[in-house]
Amino acid sequence: MASKVVQSELAVTTEKTYEGLVAQQLLDIYRLMYLSRRLDDREITLKRQQKIYFQISCAGHEALLLAAAANLRSGYDWFFPYYRDRALCLALGVTPQAMLLQAVGAAADPASGGRQMPSHWGSRQHNIFTTSSPTGTQFLQAVGCAEAGRYFNHHPAADAKVSGDYREFKDVQHHADEVTYVSAGEGTTSQGEFWESLNTASSGKLPVLYVIEDNGYAISVPVRYQTPGGNISRLVANFPNFHFEECDGTDLLQSFAVMRRAVEYVRSGNGPALVHGHVIRPYSHSLSDDEKLYRPESERKKDAERDPLMRLQRLLIGEKILDAAALQKLHRQVDAEVQAAADAAVEADFPEASSYALNVYSEHLKPTGKQFNVPAVFEGTDRTMADLINKCLRDELQHDERLVIFGEDVADCSDDEYLEDKKVKGKGGVFKLTSGLQRAFGSERVFNSPLAEANIVGRALGMAVRGLKPVVEIQFFDYIWPAMHQLRNELPLIRWRSNDAFSCPAVIRVAIGGYLTGGAVYHSQCGESIFTHTPGMHVVFPSNALDAAGLLRTAIRCDDPVLFLEHKRLYREPFGRAPYPGPEYMIPFGKARIWKEGSDVTVVTYGATLPRTLQAAQRLEREQGISVEVLDLRTLNPYDFEAIAVSVSKTSRVLIVHEDMLSWGYGAEIAARIASELFDKLDAPVERLGAKDTFVAYQPLLEDAILPQTDDIFAAIQKLVAY
Repeated sequence: MASKVVQSELAVTTEKTYEGLVAQQLLDIYRLMYLSRRLDDREITLKRQQKIYFQISCAGHEALLLAAAANLRSGYDWFFPYYRDRALCLALGVTPQAMLLQAVGAAADPASGGRQMPSHWGSRQHNIFTTSSPTGTQFLQAVGCAEAGRYFNHHPAADAKVSGDYREFKDVQHHADEVTYVSAGEGTTSQGEFWESLNTASSGKLPVLYVIEDNGYAISVPVRYQTPGGNISRLVANFPNFHFEECDGTDLLQSFAVMRRAVEYVRSGNGPALVHGHVIRPYSHSLSDDEKLYRPESERKKDAERDPLMRLQRLLIGEKILDAAALQKLHRQVDAEVQAAADAAVEADFPEASSYALNVYSEHLKPTGKQFNVPAVFEGTDRTMADLINKCLRDELQHDERLVIFGEDVADCSDDEYLEDKKVKGKGGVFKLTSGLQRAFGSERVFNSPLAEANIVGRALGMAVRGLKPVVEIQFFDYIWPAMHQLRNELPLIRWRSNDAFSCPAVIRVAIGGYLTGGAVYHSQCGESIFTHTPGMHVVFPSNALDAAGLLRTAIRCDDPVLFLEHKRLYREPFGRAPYPGPEYMIPFGKARIWKEGSDVTVVTYGATLPRTLQAAQRLEREQGISVEVLDLRTLNPYDFEAIAVSVSKTSRVLIVHEDMLSWGYGAEIAARIASELFDKLDAPVERLGAKDTFVAYQPLLEDAILPQTDDIFAAIQKLVAY
């Protein structure tokens, strides 16, 4: 649908054009500009009346934003705005009442159901992606969104709905000439994810429109201290395939002409564009800020002379499109509209207190459900965990055309011609888990990413929003930290913060763990408890080949984000090998596995400490007659407390073993819950065994001392039984 720039009840008074805009469109734009400003003012009043709790304004940015909206299509193009984009969202169709419902935190707030603060836009109807507070995360998400649109245009059959997995709940739409809009202030261009997104948009010639709204200040820091030379468009000017323009963003006509050229460039398939608009910030950064503390009156007065609202008003009056009476009438109409919206908002019901629990995870398709309990149909001989993961990925690529795989080094070869001419064998991942997949399914479905972890996860999020199923790889857990913004503040929160308007069921595969002999500090880390502490994302940690295959397929077909942890030491271990269980084999999340039944003590574990626990248990039974029950959690979020409770009720003693550090580790939560809920079943204290509270060293003697070994587990069980 078109923006509201062409939808006004006021009469056209002249056919003269202004950079292609007719008088009616100028009136439409002025009305939206005034409406945006009055909504800012009304929110300020409501904040001072303590009826809302936060306020941040669009004032001074309106002309640039409405020029963009006039060239874009609501519900057709995609929008990744930031918190100053009120005028854009109004033009796309978000109503004043919807904005004020968010400001008061009403249950009827269509953007988030009262979960997000004001100016955090979101509208599924208008393709406005849910906005967050962290600056810059939206850039990579927009790039992934644009990639997904291109993929669906190349693979039109992939957009079909399929019942029984995540595809049932994804309405896919795509257009050959769609544009993905993404915006931010000039301060945000200091973020690394902005530059990572430029790399990918440029190299891929992606249809992304960047809009940088430069009001000269990142809260209190002037642009000359943020940006070398004080001008971001000069810094980025040498990125290839880009269209760059700079404009006075307070001048509507200049902004419109620049936006028209930029959108035409992008929509024609030439590549991305960046519009750098110089705007003003007549109000403080937010109502929590006082710009008088760091901006002199002379500077603020100079900005006021460039107010886009007053500039357009002077143009309308000077061109006799409006006279004083008509202007007053328009203002009264808008003021009444804002008043009515505010009255409705402050009377609106608040969310039910219990509603906080909804939409943390999918309410439609739960990976703990029976539909994910599909038995094995074994094929062939025993194979390694690495083999079964590769085979599972291969079968899922065949099963689901929406599935794409990317990450560092995951392709067989970035140069297709080398593969076609058989000049190289192909890599397929540093651990060879994706070997042969690009050769079999092509470079649109299996491809390499830049060496940038935020790039991988942020793009995956944008793809998943559109309905693709990205299965991406972080090469080593030790290097996952650059992606933490996306993994903590974005990917797991999307469904909850948008109140189920958007979701991102991506799979993040990560090689994790030590016991490598020489892995050292940066190739041996565990840290799963950091991610199990993140609501909205499932965490899976298989210990053997069969579980890896079944749990990975569940992760791919479910409707939630999944962090899939693969222990490097277990990839090709003799322990836990199994025949391939067939292309439909799945294991529900939250179901532990008993590897060895026992009566004297329960050991709860997972990952690479499982085979070491089994060795200790077998030796204890053989040498001392101690009967050990060994429970493998398999998934850490959710985890199977019911299985733990049954086992502990039988043995009355429990030891929790994990490879991660002991202090503040994953076992602490299990131990606390056992002590709280099963205290009357215990005959001894709950014990834990983990790595020392340090990093993993290179020298094997030190590594063995730091990580829990079979002898350590043996001694811990022995001590617990003797209590």
